[in-house]
Amino acid sequence: MKRPLKNDRDTIRSIVFSEVSSAVAIDLHTHLLPPTHGALCLWGIDELLTYHYLVAEYFITAPPSIIPEQFYAKSKQQQAEIIWKALFIDRSPISEACRGVITVPVTLGLKDEIRNRDLDAVRKFYTSFRNDGIAGAERFSQLVYDKAGVKYAVMTNIPFEPTETQHWRPTPKEYSNNYRSACRVDPLLAGNKIVVENALKAAGYNNTIDGAKQFLHDWCDTMKPEYMMASTPHDFVMPEDKGSTGGMVLMKVCEERDIPLALKIGAHRKLNPRLLDAGDGVVAFADGSMLARLCTRFPTVRFLATFLSRTNQHEACVLATKFRNLHLYGCWWFCNNPSIIKEITSMRIEMLGTAFTAQHSDSRVLDQLLYKWPHSRAVIASVLTEEYTKLIESGWSLTRGELRRDIQRLFGSSYEEFMSKSLV
Repeated sequence: MKRPLKNDRDTIRSIVFSEVSSAVAIDLHTHLLPPTHGALCLWGIDELLTYHYLVAEYFITAPPSIIPEQFYAKSKQQQAEIIWKALFIDRSPISEACRGVITVPVTLGLKDEIRNRDLDAVRKFYTSFRNDGIAGAERFSQLVYDKAGVKYAVMTNIPFEPTETQHWRPTPKEYSNNYRSACRVDPLLAGNKIVVENALKAAGYNNTIDGAKQFLHDWCDTMKPEYMMASTPHDFVMPEDKGSTGGMVLMKVCEERDIPLALKIGAHRKLNPRLLDAGDGVVAFADGSMLARLCTRFPTVRFLATFLSRTNQHEACVLATKFRNLHLYGCWWFCNNPSIIKEITSMRIEMLGTAFTAQHSDSRVLDQLLYKWPHSRAVIASVLTEEYTKLIESGWSLTRGELRRDIQRLFGSSYEEFMSKSLV
């Protein structure tokens, strides 16, 4: 056995932080799309500033004379300038979403521009990339992945959305190995007949159960997704029937193809419709028993799950100890704040060891990888320092190689092990 780590908190902390910072991460859920998908690939300082987190924060203190409809009628650049002034000039950018915007340009070497509060100077940095079209976007994409330490990110690809399907058919656009696909099927689980029927009709499929199944099979052949996925509301329940609903069609396809299903549970959409995406919210508690019933009813289907509400996290950990076809991942949306990441990660380690994935970025803007991952790494490293210190103090000897192995599991290897596991 190689030399074990010293039972010294400072030594353990130094080694843990070093290993966490250098671990190559797999980002198993994002909303990123590659540069070859044109305008659907979001990047740049204006996209960061107008992300829905910051729009929602802006309207907390916006003057009564500024209403959402007026704000959204402005250009992207104008919206960004309004938010920059309100959240970064008129007050300190101390919230997690604002701090993230600061981290990105500093990581890109624009520390002086940020220190001088020079938004136009930050914009100029991106111009050299944008002037090169797709090639420039590809260069920027690779730069971001390299600096973020991310091996690949799983996209969110929607076969019901015409603005996206045009990039897949008749011939799929090529994209780099930094991106992998996931097939999002919310309308099926939500029972949105209009959206489903329109998609079937537009693609030439029969409006039948068999037609819907073939639609999914064919899109899986086109996208080659890592998994199927859906975001479900807090009160979602899978109908108890033999296959006459979209949900049962989806489950049948998952069984037939041995493809996992990722569920993001607990979103309450359009809590404030006037704010558009910034108006989506969260409820206090989602029905976790739904997930238990799915794992029981479909034992050969692998489920990936994350909950939006903080109050669901303990129940989720308990469920993960009962079902080998369930894998928990990340701290989603409103849980993606340092104080809550710390709490959730500590709980999961205490209950699951390393059999979960510590984080996913949920990024919609490419640049967000540059802050969501380093911010999360710092919190996770702090938690791991405490846990490994306790382990060594309990009498266990631990080598750096063993610690590196564990950390890599938390940053992606556990996910890949779960994905390669066959329960058929």
